[in-house]
Amino acid sequence: MPILHFITHPEVVIDPVTPVPEWPLSPEGIRRMGLALERPWMSRLGSVFSSAERKATDAAQLIGDCFHLSPVVVGELGENDRSATGYLPKAEFEVVANLFFAQPERSVRGWERAVDAQRRINAAVDRVIAEAPRDRNIAVVSHGGVGSLLLCHLKGIPINRAEDQPGAGGGCVYSFDLETRTLLSGWRRIED
Repeated sequence: MPILHFITHPEVVIDPVTPVPEWPLSPEGIRRMGLALERPWMSRLGSVFSSAERKATDAAQLIGDCFHLSPVVVGELGENDRSATGYLPKAEFEVVANLFFAQPERSVRGWERAVDAQRRINAAVDRVIAEAPRDRNIAVVSHGGVGSLLLCHLKGIPINRAEDQPGAGGGCVYSFDLETRTLLSGWRRIED
């Protein structure tokens, strides 16, 4: 039973003057990825795909280097487009993110609508599954927001923030069966 592991990048270097898609993993994010690479589920990967954002490509490259895999970048695996606002301080970001999930048919402050981001991530994951070797597990390294939207789709429930990854730094994973799209786990920390 091949499995897809949807992994969110762990902690990043937050720099308000650098565009968000260019933020790299922080030393803590790199440390946590190192711990994750020791987990048995990681050793069964046959392919790794990632968003084009640096934090995701950094994490995917660590996986690729460890298991001799060449990460494939799929731009559509990117986070919901928030370029209209760019960096927002944490408190303001949380308010806008809450509205993004609560009003999925509306563009909040110019952000990509949640319904559009959900369609995009669903299509991107379908593409990944079609392109990946069928007999091995797949890692998709992406972002918390779109991971939550995909999780809502897999569960067959309306878009809501209750399905967001736990914690504040990212670095979570959930898994589902490739054939049936049945969830095998909910969110858990990558190193657990």
